[in-house]
Amino acid sequence: MIDAIFSPEALAEIRAYKDPLYASRLAYELISLGVWALVLGVGVVPLYAWSGRMTARFDRRFSSLRSAPIVRTVPRALDRIWGGPGWGAAVLFLIVLEQANMLAFLPLDFYFGFIHERNFGMSTQSLGSYGWDYSKSVVIAMVPLAALAFGMLGLARRLSKWWLIIGGVGAFGLLFSATIDPYRSQVYFDQVPLPPGEVREAITALMRKADIDFKDVLVEKTLSKTVRVQAYFAGKGPTRTIVLNDALLKELTTPEILAVVGHEAGHVHERRWLGQLGSTLGLLGFLYVIELLLRLVARRGWWGVKERADVRTLPLVFVVFWIATLVISPVSGAFSRHRELEADQFALRLTGDVPTFRQMLIKLARVNKMDPDPPAWIVLKGWSHPPIRERLEAIR
Repeated sequence: MIDAIFSPEALAEIRAYKDPLYASRLAYELISLGVWALVLGVGVVPLYAWSGRMTARFDRRFSSLRSAPIVRTVPRALDRIWGGPGWGAAVLFLIVLEQANMLAFLPLDFYFGFIHERNFGMSTQSLGSYGWDYSKSVVIAMVPLAALAFGMLGLARRLSKWWLIIGGVGAFGLLFSATIDPYRSQVYFDQVPLPPGEVREAITALMRKADIDFKDVLVEKTLSKTVRVQAYFAGKGPTRTIVLNDALLKELTTPEILAVVGHEAGHVHERRWLGQLGSTLGLLGFLYVIELLLRLVARRGWWGVKERADVRTLPLVFVVFWIATLVISPVSGAFSRHRELEADQFALRLTGDVPTFRQMLIKLARVNKMDPDPPAWIVLKGWSHPPIRERLEAIR
């Protein structure tokens, strides 16, 4: 069936594009293994010592800040949160560790995120634009991580049951985070309301039929960076927004756009409580594992640690998290692929138009260079969507 949909030339181009990406998946895992082995083996002690020297030098040079009006309240507040001095070395240690980790992946990120995408016509982004987006992603990843680790260790230095408190706050955050989804992608792309007309009217009628309330339909300006077609629902309740990128409006007809929106609408009616409960329990479980690691490292005295809740334990925590992700990803991926197939069926019931839905999937595969028959290990590793072949067979 796939051979009848894609020409041999198209399939050859898709596989020429995808095969290096599959190899990069394995390369990323091997590099992660090497980086963490190096950090745990020889990196923790000298990096922590260097962080201590740098912060001590900073304190000597800018000691007057601790007595300056208004400004002095900041270090005093941080001292209280941390439970004493030493937070500067801990934060610097964590930031440098994260930056070193990102630096190890920079060559692969740059090649596959910029050069490879441009070579196959998937990216229209300039080097400057790519660099700016990459810098934003570094800050977005680094700042919350440093703040979370700082608060977590500061609380752990005071309370033995800190993991219950952070787990409860984190569970609330998981529920609340969905309401701010519409604003996250705006860090990278401009969004404007979809103009009145046939498409907006058709989407509004379809959502009325699906019994889904929404705030607005937005167009995400992505063509300046990529030719990929994309649509998604962002937010929850009063912030729910339907987002279509400009590439989708360019490539698909109105019925095909409705097929895409119908699929995304299927996710709105999913029973999410079980997944949210599982995420909450998983978060609590992992935080408790962190507590056990904090105790273990302090008891064994690894890397010179003498007290519980030492920042030098965090590289070990990151390794455990990486291993847990490798183990859990195949399971979560299988559940995700099942939900995607159910969303396809919801869209078919909503639109009643099987031929259009099928044509939409084929167009998406062609434009986005989606491999119709990827290697099994790639799918099992944690692919969130079923291969196009499987989706087409499910609706045939």
